[in-house]
Amino acid sequence: MNLDLLAALVPALPLAGAVILASLRRKLSANGAGGLATAIMAVAFACSILLFMGFDAATGGRTVKLLDWIHVGGMEIPLALRIDALSLTMMLIVTGIGSLIHLYSIGYMHEDERAPTFFAQLNLFSFAMLMLVMGSNFLITFIGWEGVGLCSYLLIGFWYKTPEYNYAARKAFVMNRIGDVGMVLAMVLLFQRFGTLEYATIMDAATGFNDPMMIAATLFLFIGATGKSAQIPLFTWLPDAMAGPTPVSALIHAATMVTAGIFLTVRSSVLFELAPFTQDIILWVGTATALIAASIGLFQNDIKKVLAYSTVSQLGYMFVALGLGSYSAAMFHVTTHAFFKALLFLGAGSVIHALGGEQDIRKMGGLKGHIKITFITFFIGTIAISGLPLMSGFFSKDLIMAFAFEHSPALFALLLIGALMTTFYMFRLLFLVFYGAYRGNAHPHESPLSMTLPLMVLAVLSVVGGVLNLPHLFGGHEAMKHFLMSAADGISNESLELSHTTEWTLMGITTALVAVMIYVAYGRFAQQATLEGNEAEMPFFKRLIAQRWRVDELFRALFERPYTWMSANLFSIAEQRVMVPIMTGVGAAANALGDGFRRLQTGYVSFHMLAMLGGLILFLIITLMSN
Repeated sequence: MNLDLLAALVPALPLAGAVILASLRRKLSANGAGGLATAIMAVAFACSILLFMGFDAATGGRTVKLLDWIHVGGMEIPLALRIDALSLTMMLIVTGIGSLIHLYSIGYMHEDERAPTFFAQLNLFSFAMLMLVMGSNFLITFIGWEGVGLCSYLLIGFWYKTPEYNYAARKAFVMNRIGDVGMVLAMVLLFQRFGTLEYATIMDAATGFNDPMMIAATLFLFIGATGKSAQIPLFTWLPDAMAGPTPVSALIHAATMVTAGIFLTVRSSVLFELAPFTQDIILWVGTATALIAASIGLFQNDIKKVLAYSTVSQLGYMFVALGLGSYSAAMFHVTTHAFFKALLFLGAGSVIHALGGEQDIRKMGGLKGHIKITFITFFIGTIAISGLPLMSGFFSKDLIMAFAFEHSPALFALLLIGALMTTFYMFRLLFLVFYGAYRGNAHPHESPLSMTLPLMVLAVLSVVGGVLNLPHLFGGHEAMKHFLMSAADGISNESLELSHTTEWTLMGITTALVAVMIYVAYGRFAQQATLEGNEAEMPFFKRLIAQRWRVDELFRALFERPYTWMSANLFSIAEQRVMVPIMTGVGAAANALGDGFRRLQTGYVSFHMLAMLGGLILFLIITLMSN
């Protein structure tokens, strides 16, 4: 089959699905719309697999030009797709995980009267994400970048009758737009320097180590990545985005959209290698994000909020890898995280479905006997994200930790603290939800096969996903790293010089401490649940963390309130007291002037002749005086 046609079909199919579903939304049933959307995504996934099977990494990839798009002056930007190792990796994640989430949504949304609209928006999001990762230039990527932002807004606020959900959607939209300004400015600088926005041309021509322009461009790119991938300070939108239906949380905020910043950084790795100052900022922003988000997760009681802060924390680890120049480790963790975090979010959705919409873990407990499939798969996801040996998360997180230790033992210690907090809050979640006695009032029941089948598939991937980049230490050959080398030149510069003895020691220390944290969590939450009391009764520091470090309150004080005050005063002073009187005065003056001129228009010929004579005399006087 023609590979160019296959490449075009991958984004075209979900776009066509979105148009069809939106057009027929009043005629299709929930199951019919879900089946069609899922089938379309499955075909797109099949096309991605065929492209992967027909790809030769030695060629370095191919550009599929669909048409000439912009040709203005010296600017030539085609509508073209880039098929290489990096885009294929992301395509497989987006279409593969996306297909499972679409299937899951059939059961989750079957009673929602707007389900066809929901599936149309899911397909549209998939199209935008595919354009983001497949674009051959920054502008095509930016179109997908803005598209996922729009779809995120629509899907977070899908249940728009609840005001809080609308606020969460607006918050996500605005905070993403802040980051998007950075990406626009980066594109301006890059076009000014290279005269093009094509990735291949820019990466081949990029020079200038520590060049101020290169530092500025990469800083702006990182600001864009900060918005999409929820890093400090633009991370508070992600937990609020849990207002959307649970499949949205799994698709947008676990497996795809939030990894866009990591993808962009890896795609532009050559530029970041020339700007070590930017890499240092990425490193420490990622570290701070990983620790702060993990600490907040310790005290959350909403099952989806715990997973949301976990996502923010894991994204922090990915940015740490990027800051260290370990791009393959970042992409490896992107992949394994897509497996186990999608599993955990969908498992949380299954729990919520079983309890009739309940999300407070303090009102759960003892569910492992009622929803066994959900429990087993959720347990697998929990041990995967905790990094227990031989699980997918173990290999990807261990690789990042090894690079961190090589850079600085202090950095390794900080990341280890974050990993231990992750283990504690995830097993706290597991034990409070599934162990002990049931503390709610619902009648738990297992989810239908359309929801449990994706859980089982993701559980298998969470177990075996580590083989994708199995290290030499375990008899592997780091296959993903070598595969990605042809697409991201920065990966060629990676080198981990730790001895096997050091690596085994670090693994042993990490695993032992993780086991201790599981034991502590089991003692506190498994047999007799220790539930947190009222926030007002907590010690100050603990209460501060439980209140999410009051970052939202800080933003309100720094931005919302001054903006509201300025808006109110500009209205009452500048508009009501200044502009309104001026406009009223201008109108009154115009009326008075018009009334005066109206009175001169008497209609008598003698008056008009007198006026003409007066004008002539005035003209003669002016002429004589000028001479």
